[in-house]
Amino acid sequence: MWVTPLIERKRDRGALTPDEWRELIAEYTAGRVPDYQVAALLMAVFLNGVEPAELAALTGAMLDSGERLRLDHLGMPIADKHSTGGVGDKVSLVLAPLVASCGVGVPMISGRGLGHTGGTLDKLEAIPGFRANLGAAEVQRQMERLGCVIMGQTEEVAPADRKLYALRDVTGTVESVPLIAASIMSKKLAEGIGGLVLDVKRGSGAFLPALDDGLELARTMIGIGEHYGCRTVALLTAMDRPLGRACGNALETEEAIAALRGEGPADLMEVTLALAAEMLLVAGVESDRSAARARLDDALGSGRAAERFRSVVATQGGNPAVVDDPAVLPQAQEVAVHMASRSGYVAAVDPRTVGRAIIAMGGGRRTMEDVIDPSVGFVITAKPGDRVKAGEALASIYARDTEGIRVGAAALERAIGIVEERPPAPLPLVSHRVTKTGVEEWADGRRGG
Repeated sequence: MWVTPLIERKRDRGALTPDEWRELIAEYTAGRVPDYQVAALLMAVFLNGVEPAELAALTGAMLDSGERLRLDHLGMPIADKHSTGGVGDKVSLVLAPLVASCGVGVPMISGRGLGHTGGTLDKLEAIPGFRANLGAAEVQRQMERLGCVIMGQTEEVAPADRKLYALRDVTGTVESVPLIAASIMSKKLAEGIGGLVLDVKRGSGAFLPALDDGLELARTMIGIGEHYGCRTVALLTAMDRPLGRACGNALETEEAIAALRGEGPADLMEVTLALAAEMLLVAGVESDRSAARARLDDALGSGRAAERFRSVVATQGGNPAVVDDPAVLPQAQEVAVHMASRSGYVAAVDPRTVGRAIIAMGGGRRTMEDVIDPSVGFVITAKPGDRVKAGEALASIYARDTEGIRVGAAALERAIGIVEERPPAPLPLVSHRVTKTGVEEWADGRRGG
């Protein structure tokens, strides 16, 4: 396939035909088009966008690049959730087993760290032995037994997205509405789901910080989902500060396990339960949000959610003792406390600075080949609006050496702003709900449905 004319046409704001997109994606997936040419095309899409017909063709080509899961025989509704990515966002680790313990099948295809954000698979692989790369037959058996699997994109399921996802991460082409939408929807639709809940982040740490851009992305993905017969809903959630306290793979896994017992930080629990309730609604096992919340609370309080997570970990090769003993997770060699340099109010905790610091400390990837250290990161107790005193502890730094401590401390000094006057309130944790019929403001995470 001659790719250069396609790059030139997209560079010059032209459109590729559906057949050209299909052939291009098929040839790239087969290894007959090099990364450098696709990287150039991705940048042209990033700069110039795509037309609706192109987006439909691109998504369809990525969807058709591999097999689709066939789960109709399970006799249960199948649904999933996807986040556009954030710092401290360990919701998927909590939500998948929680919703599965409520009678909904969750075949979750997740990703690795992208840009400054962490990845679900990287967090799970902090558990010794955990395998994210599963074959289709393994996925089917696990879904039949547990109703839940958390896996990566494989050669069998969404292989085109797996390759493009990794390439976007290292070519500066992450923050593109059509590329994000096609990536998310191709792998989610390959799961054979009937319902999908999207967690679209907004705020300074989101890939698309502005509210209007988040709404555009939500509408775009909902349109694709509904086109394929998948009931799709989006919640817009805050990423102007990290979610929860833990940031970094092993630390976030530990916090997620606490959340599965109902003991997670309040902000993490609020966002997780809002999304989980929407999953029960799109799956049709509950028709009222209050009833959905009650079912979720019971799964947490009874221990069913934590036990489902234990079974998922064990079935995918991980050490299930992690549910009871966080020491099973990799431990940082160096730990230090970061303290406030002055008294005042916490104005912000900038998630981008925190996420980039974790990468600099070895906890993320600069290139596709990098091996990450899952033990490094932060536990940040300071929240925007908190009143603090000079010398008060704001966070703990977890690093593999003293240089990592230095890098982490310098980043926290930049990320955690302290001012004299009380700052404006941060974004609401959940601000909007988007469906095919329109947008509504989210008044209260516990409201009735």
